[in-house]
Amino acid sequence: MRPMLASPGDHVPVGGAWTHEVKWDGVRILADVTTASTGGHRVVLTTRNENVATTGWPDVTAVGPDRDLLVDGEIIGLNAEGLPDFRVLGERIHVRGAAAARLATRVPATYMVFDLLRLDGRMLLDRPLEERRALMETVSAAGDLGGWQLPASYDDGRMLFEATRQQGLEGVVSKRLDSIYRPGERTNAWRKFAHRFRGSYVVGGWRPQTGTTDRLASVLVGEVTAGGLLFRGKVGSGIGPRESAPLKALLTARASSPFVDEVPRVDAVGTHWVEPLVVVDVDTHGRPPTAGRDGRLRQPSYQGVRTDLSPTDLENRGET
Repeated sequence: MRPMLASPGDHVPVGGAWTHEVKWDGVRILADVTTASTGGHRVVLTTRNENVATTGWPDVTAVGPDRDLLVDGEIIGLNAEGLPDFRVLGERIHVRGAAAARLATRVPATYMVFDLLRLDGRMLLDRPLEERRALMETVSAAGDLGGWQLPASYDDGRMLFEATRQQGLEGVVSKRLDSIYRPGERTNAWRKFAHRFRGSYVVGGWRPQTGTTDRLASVLVGEVTAGGLLFRGKVGSGIGPRESAPLKALLTARASSPFVDEVPRVDAVGTHWVEPLVVVDVDTHGRPPTAGRDGRLRQPSYQGVRTDLSPTDLENRGET
């Protein structure tokens, strides 16, 4: 079974027909718990593409419930700031077996359950979300979710949207209380609202458009720290023909990388290195990495040159 998906929304809906939840920055997982023939319960975890991922998350299965149920949820990992961050789980996603068990001790995961699709052999797909949620709260109150967590839901979506923005969380999902569960479908009955965060970064290199040598298609950007310029990723979205030439004209070539850390080969090969003098604004999905912690910007989008800022200003202000 594939999970039901939310459609992007423009404005968080209001009114008693909707309920609102935190949008978790993790790995979408369906968990199927059944009675095993040898006794006890068997847990099977599947991804949104219906790939079995059970052996990849032994810390999740180990604390699962001892009751027949099928749930939908998100596996999350917390970053150094205590916030759910997909990048934390990056090294675990494709690891299975003994290696996954070793990683689980260093990069622990938590399963946030937000929907109940089967309970004690009874399928609930055709029941409204309001009923499914009430059943799930009963199961949770009885302790039958084991170590899996049931996150809160809220009546005031706009309040939640602002609160999650201030806390650096990914965003909000709004759901109609009368919505039935439609496996594999993207529907307007569920709407997602992701936050975008803006920061200022320094350009350290540029890459040409495919098939050209002189047309700028993307830039490599870094975060100014006391120890030097840390590579934070490649930004191509938002750089079209109108932005390309003026941006390139501001850049001064140099022979080697200005980044103090190693730029991955896939990004370094074919890059034209430049003096770290030009500051640009970048919007990113989720709060950007903080100084001293590894990580790349997620879904970055170029917003323009900051002629009013220099790299020294960023270091003094600690903006990124």
